[in-house]
Amino acid sequence: MNIVNILEEIEKVDGEIYERLNPRRKAMKEFYNFGSKVAMASVPLAIGSMFKKAYGQTVTPAVISILNFALTLEYLEYHFYNHALLAAPGLLTPGTPAHGAITTIRDHEKAHVDLLAGAIRAAGGTPVSFEYAQFDYTGKGNFNSVYDNYVTFLAVAQAFEDTGVRAYKGQAGGLMGSPYLEVALNIHSVEARHASHIRQMRKATAGGGVNIKPWITGANDSGVAQVAAVYLGEDNVNQANITITNINGQNVPVSAATESFDEPLTRAAVEGIASLFIR
Repeated sequence: MNIVNILEEIEKVDGEIYERLNPRRKAMKEFYNFGSKVAMASVPLAIGSMFKKAYGQTVTPAVISILNFALTLEYLEYHFYNHALLAAPGLLTPGTPAHGAITTIRDHEKAHVDLLAGAIRAAGGTPVSFEYAQFDYTGKGNFNSVYDNYVTFLAVAQAFEDTGVRAYKGQAGGLMGSPYLEVALNIHSVEARHASHIRQMRKATAGGGVNIKPWITGANDSGVAQVAAVYLGEDNVNQANITITNINGQNVPVSAATESFDEPLTRAAVEGIASLFIR
């Protein structure tokens, strides 16, 4: 276990991790020196200490529950991409842009897993843990070719990423006043970039040539009926009790009105979507 590598991975998610630990950015050196002097069995103690210093504040069980909820989604995404890269021959050709993109996204999801798990421990909670075998990426038989067909793989990936974006937004209110709101929002923005990139991969000829934009337009623009629940409410054209399609007397297209705002998903809705893929 290399603490320097762990810190570098966390920095991808939380760019201010070093400032949280030490305003002079000595954290990497300090923890590297610590790790070189102790037995491997003691390294987790150093990592726990790091998270406690960076994020450790007294938090409520409700906040820990939200963090574990987010961690579950990150495991779902990480194992999905990791299996595609390591155990699905022919799906992604090494050296291609698609392979590179999925590798980057997989690495981001692993960084999210590590960050959330460490933050939960620092808060005195017990992080959930999932192995690949605990997930059913065929979606109870709805996507049997998910690891054999690149087009199907991307369709499922889009559903996961779009769900993640809406899920984090839906839980932001429950993290208000806690030190973890900023962490969740940082992850939220990365998930949004993932969603946009996956959508552009689907639009490419190799991805199926799907007529889709980098952002959600209306209700279920994915073209996949089985994931309609991911997009419920995205056809909303009313924000803060203002009808966007007629704002200030202007005729705004419904498509533009729905594209302008992301709608949150409730935890219950997200858990319902995820249940399709959890054994």
